[in-house]
Order: sequence, then structure tokens, then C-alpha cells
Amino acid sequence: MPDSESAPSQPAPPVPAKMATGARHTTFSILGSDVVVTGNVAASVDLHVDGKIDGDLKCANLVQGEASEIKGAVTAETAKIAGLVDGSIEAKTLIVHPTARITGDVIYENITIENGGKVDGKLSHRRHGAGAAKAPPPLEVVENRSASVGN
Repeated sequence: MPDSESAPSQPAPPVPAKMATGARHTTFSILGSDVVVTGNVAASVDLHVDGKIDGDLKCANLVQGEASEIKGAVTAETAKIAGLVDGSIEAKTLIVHPTARITGDVIYENITIENGGKVDGKLSHRRHGAGAAKAPPPLEVVENRSASVGN
């Protein structure tokens, strides 16, 4: 009978379960090595990916494990790549670890490619701030004068 009396006082398990499933106060999420996602992934928090994603990925900051594979476009503020990315990457800060293999174009503000890291694609620097989207103003002819040679 003591077991039946203690049963109503066990509401503790729902709290850890809620936290494990993505409580609002969580600062990052993890896709484990056994997770395979087919489709796009969007996270407003930081994301650590050890599994496989077949689709585009958008998140605040990305940390990719060595055995991870992402087949799609990656967009993040900071991306630390250690696995395979088969698609484009757009990141303010990109760190390519020695085990990384990137096949696709990369747009970045700051980049570090560690010795051994591989990038097969076009690297494009993006200027800092909102002015990055603006094209430079067209050149104007201020004065058109013929220069005379000699005296």
C-alpha cells in the first residue's frame, strides 16, 4: 500500500520530459548521430548536428560533428563545419575544421579554413552590415576634358 500512496506525489517525470523535448528556455538543440532528417530544418536557437540532414538548414549557430552529413543549403550566423556539406553555406563566421568536406558555394564575412579542410566551390566575401546588399553607386562622368599633349 505505501506504493499506491506515493504514486500521486510523482509529478516530477513530466518536467524533465518537457525540457528534453525543447522547452522555451533551451539555448540549443541536438540532432544525434542516429537521427536522419529528410526535409528542411529551421531552428531559432543554436544547433549541434551529428546526424544526417537531407534538406536545407537554417539556425542561429551551427556546430557540425565529424560523422554528420548535410545535403542542402546551410544558413547560420556562425557555422563550425567538421563533416560533409553538399550544398551552399551562408554564414557570418565560418570555421572549416580539418575533417570538413564542403561541396558548394560559400558566402561569408569571416572565414577560417583549418589545415586539411576541403572546400570545392566558390568563396564569396560578404561585407559586414546592411550595406552588404547594396551595390556600389555607378560611376559618373564629372568632367570630360581632352588633355592636350605638349606645349
